[in-house]
Amino acid sequence: MSKRRLVITAVLSGQSQAEAARTYGVSQGWISRLMARYRDEGEAAFQPRSRRPKSIPTATSPSSVELLLQLRRHLAEQGLDAGADTIDWHLRHHHGIELSRATINRILVRAGTVTPDPRKRPKASYIRFEAQQPNETWQSDFTHYRLSDGRDVEIITWLDDHSRYALHISAHTPVTAPIVLATFKTTTNEYGRPASTLTDNGMVYTTRLAGGHGGKNSLETHLNEQGITQKNSRPAHPRTCGKVERFQQTMKKWLRAQPQQPATVKELQTLLAAFRDEYNNRRPHRSLPHRSTPSTAYTSRPKATPGATRATHERVRTDKIDKSGVVTLRHSGRLHHIGVGRTYAGTYVRLLVHDFDIRIINAATAEILRDLTLDPTRDYQPTGRPPGPHKK
Repeated sequence: MSKRRLVITAVLSGQSQAEAARTYGVSQGWISRLMARYRDEGEAAFQPRSRRPKSIPTATSPSSVELLLQLRRHLAEQGLDAGADTIDWHLRHHHGIELSRATINRILVRAGTVTPDPRKRPKASYIRFEAQQPNETWQSDFTHYRLSDGRDVEIITWLDDHSRYALHISAHTPVTAPIVLATFKTTTNEYGRPASTLTDNGMVYTTRLAGGHGGKNSLETHLNEQGITQKNSRPAHPRTCGKVERFQQTMKKWLRAQPQQPATVKELQTLLAAFRDEYNNRRPHRSLPHRSTPSTAYTSRPKATPGATRATHERVRTDKIDKSGVVTLRHSGRLHHIGVGRTYAGTYVRLLVHDFDIRIINAATAEILRDLTLDPTRDYQPTGRPPGPHKK
């Protein structure tokens, strides 16, 4: 029995409020307010009132909640990732709304759009690795897809390991060793030669596991002639090429979500071109810093080359512009302050350093904020612009 019921029963039976207060360890004022409520509401006084405030000034506005749920539906219908991180990226970059990931997830759960899956492996258990530069490693694999007329085709992908940039996607019936070489040459003509490649041990990529018969295939020979390091995963270890494997899952999910399924290889290729444009340029990637797009990550860093040896000092540094519009950089043991502008205060940036040449890039949009040559004799590197605010 609740204490409220006991107190009310005792007072109604003739016990004074002071005696009831001593007996049940409550204040006499609390009992007075309780009895007044009992006279007005009856047995409803046995239950405590809700302590929820009448208004919550910091609550997410109904319009923002509706926009969030619309984004969820739209992304899911398009076959794209529609998780809290992706929705947060779209809200920030396209609508100027900032919500925490926890808030977005609570709204999705409250709306019944999230299906709990406690069997998922925790992310902390994975050991991640990635190339440090674009073109340092290209991953490749091919997967099957069925056309609407029942025919099976194969889709080959060349993916940059560092940025997850889809360099090449094409459909064939089927993928053969000459096609693998042809797609690789087409990709290198557009993006330059990579320092290395990473694929599985399929015969179209390598014959090293074929018992030594027949020599190297066309891709192996070409890579050797170009000085490109070839790396292959061990049999039954698909996680080694996990980035391209996961990319293919995303691609096929998007393809299946299209209302008009392709009936020919040409129609499929048209859809693949549309997906590649969406994936590279507009879809935020959860594995990249600041949820940037693969295009941003690929274009914002210098490219690796086969067998590149450097005598110069090159490095990449991530920083945040402070409230005075400055980032710091240590060179030859001395700390230098580089002015960017108060307009960009709080912006995450990436500094590309090549000896004294420095390029400062917005980490989220790849916008070049400043390009300068460091003066090692000065502590502060001025922007050279007149004082006062300016447009971004």
